[in-house]
Amino acid sequence: MHNHLVVALAYDRLCTFEFGCVTELFALERPELGVPWYRFAVCAGEPGPIRAAGGITLAAPYTLKLLASADTIVIPGWRDADEVPPAALLRKLRAAYERGARLCSICSGVFVLAAAGVLDGKTVTTHWRYADKLQQRYAHLRVQPDALYVDEGQVITSAGSAAGLDMLLHLVRRDHGSAVANRVAQRLVVPPHREGGQAQFVPRPMPHDEGGRVAKLMDWLRSHAAEPHTLRSLAGRAAMSPRTLQRQFRDATGMAPYEWLVRERVAIARELLEAATPLPMARVAQLAGFGSEESLRRHFRRLTSTSPGMYRRRFGGQGC
Repeated sequence: MHNHLVVALAYDRLCTFEFGCVTELFALERPELGVPWYRFAVCAGEPGPIRAAGGITLAAPYTLKLLASADTIVIPGWRDADEVPPAALLRKLRAAYERGARLCSICSGVFVLAAAGVLDGKTVTTHWRYADKLQQRYAHLRVQPDALYVDEGQVITSAGSAAGLDMLLHLVRRDHGSAVANRVAQRLVVPPHREGGQAQFVPRPMPHDEGGRVAKLMDWLRSHAAEPHTLRSLAGRAAMSPRTLQRQFRDATGMAPYEWLVRERVAIARELLEAATPLPMARVAQLAGFGSEESLRRHFRRLTSTSPGMYRRRFGGQGC
C-alpha cells in the first residue's frame, strides 16, 4: 500500500489523548517494518483557533480541502454530542465517503459521522455512556454499546479513548497483517491483539484471588492454545468450578472461555499464514489448535471476514 494518506481532523476543544493516539500510530516513520508506511497530515475541521484539552492551542497546517485526497480520515471525540458539527465539515465527509475513502471515529466522533449521513443502516459503537443517546437520535443505526470497535469495511467506529488505539492497531493489521501490527504494538508497549467484540469494561470488580487465577490461565492459554481444552480442564487448571470460571472469564473479557480461545487461535493462524515459508493449510490448522481445515476456515472467516487462503495471498511471505 503506497502513499496511503491518513488525515486526522482537529477542531476546537480537541481531545488530546485521542488525537495523540492517531498521531503516534501514523505520523512516526517506521522503516524497521519494511513496508510502505502511511503519510500523515492534520486538517482543521473549522476556521478559528483550535484549543485542545490541557490548555494547548493547535495550529493545523491544512484546511478541509485536504479531505478530497485522504485515503483514511480519523475523527477524534467530538466536543459535544449535542452540538451539530459544521456544515462544511459534513459535506466534505460525505464527499470523501462517496469516493471510497475510509472513515474512522473514536468515542463521540461517531456523532460527526452520523450527522454526515454515512452510517445509515450500519452497525456502530461509541463510548458506553453515549450509546443510548446515539441510538435514540439515529434510530436507523444499529448501536453495539459494549464493543471496543466495529469494522463495517469502509467505516470503522470505536469506543472511548483507549479503544481508539485498539481500532487504530486493527487498521494497521488490516492493511499490513498481524506481524506488522504486533511489532507496532510492541513499540507502543500495548497488548497486540484486542478484537473489537471484547467488552468495553468489566461489569464488576473481581475478587483479587480469582481475578489473579483467571489472568494466569489466560497467559497460560496463549502459550498452549494449540492443545485440546475443555471447560472442565480449564477450570481445573484455574482451581475453580466450571461455573465460576465461566462467570469470572466473562467478567474479565466479555466472552466465554471458548470464544476467547478461538480468537487467540485465529491470531496464531494469521501469523502462520504470513510466514515467509508457507505451511500446508492442514498444518496451520493443527498448529493453531483447530484440528481440521474446515474448522479453521469456518472460524477464520467468521472473525476476519475473509478466508485463510485469501489472507495468505494478501499477507503471506512477510515473515515476522
